[in-house]
Amino acid sequence: MSTQAQTPIPLYGNQPIPNSKPTPNEETSSVDGGILRIQKVSRPTLNIYMPAGVPTSAASGIPNSTASGKKGRTAIVICPGGGYWVLAAAHEGSDVAQRFADSGIVAIVLHYRLPDDSTMVDKTIGPLQDAQRAIQYVRENAASLGVDPHKIGIMGFSAGGHVASTAGTHYQHSYIDNPKHTSLRPDFMILGYPVISFSDSIGHRGCRDQLLGVNPPADSIIKYSNELQVTDHTPPSFLVHAKDDKTVNVDNSINFALALKAHHVAEEVYLYEQGGHGFGLHNPTSNVDWLALAITFIHKQGF
Repeated sequence: MSTQAQTPIPLYGNQPIPNSKPTPNEETSSVDGGILRIQKVSRPTLNIYMPAGVPTSAASGIPNSTASGKKGRTAIVICPGGGYWVLAAAHEGSDVAQRFADSGIVAIVLHYRLPDDSTMVDKTIGPLQDAQRAIQYVRENAASLGVDPHKIGIMGFSAGGHVASTAGTHYQHSYIDNPKHTSLRPDFMILGYPVISFSDSIGHRGCRDQLLGVNPPADSIIKYSNELQVTDHTPPSFLVHAKDDKTVNVDNSINFALALKAHHVAEEVYLYEQGGHGFGLHNPTSNVDWLALAITFIHKQGF
C-alpha cells in the first residue's frame, strides 16, 4: 500500500496564484451517483501519493524519500476530468494515484483551477498554468520526492486529458513564472478518453465553451486543438478510449495518435469495443486492465 501526503499542498505555495482575481474560496464537493465531484476550484492543490516505505513530514505534508534511500523513481501528475465544470476527484484522481503508487510510481493528483471569468483574468490559460506549475514543482523538488527529474509524466481523463495534452503540446511557452528555466515538458503522457480537439467535427463543445467562451476566435480553436499542435518533440503517449463513447468522440484519441505517428513519436492506443465515457480504472464491459498496459508502456519508454 502507498502513503498519501497528509494535507493538500497549495500549488503556488505562499505566492499569489497567477492570473487570479481576488475572490472568496467557494470550492465545494459532493457525491452524485457514487462519484466525488469538486466544484468551483480556484485554489489549486497537489495531493502526493508515495509508494510504501516512504516517510511523510507531518509538518509540511511533503514526502521525505531521502530517509528511505529510494531515488530516481518515475512520477506522474494526474488531472481528473469533469468537463472543465467539476473535478471527478476520486475515480479519475485519487483511485488512480493509489494504483500508481502501489506499482512504485510517485503519483500527484492536481486539483487544477476550473475556468471561470469571475475568478480568473484569462480563463483560457488557467488550467494550463496549473499543469505547468505542477510539472515545475515536481521537477524542482525531485530530490526530496525521490524522483528522477527526467521521468515526470502527466495524465488526464476527459477534460483533464485536454489539460494534460495541452501541457504536452504547449510547453515551449511558459505561462507561469519560471526563474530557474525549469523544463515544463512532460516526459510522457497517459490520456484516458481525452478531449483533444476543439474542432466542430469531433471536438467536445461543452469543454470548448467553458474554456474559450461561446464564440471563440478561429485561431484559439486551432491553438487548443492539440492534434494540430503535435511536433517531433511531443512526449510519447499512451491513450485509452471506448469506441462507443458518445460524450467524447473516439476520433480525439485516434487523430492524436495519428499525429504522433506522423511525427515519429512513440504512441500506443488501446480501444475498447464498449465502455462509454468516464469508466476510470475499470471498464465494466471488459477484463482488460488498461492501466497495466499503460504502465508497461511507461516502462518500455525507459521511465
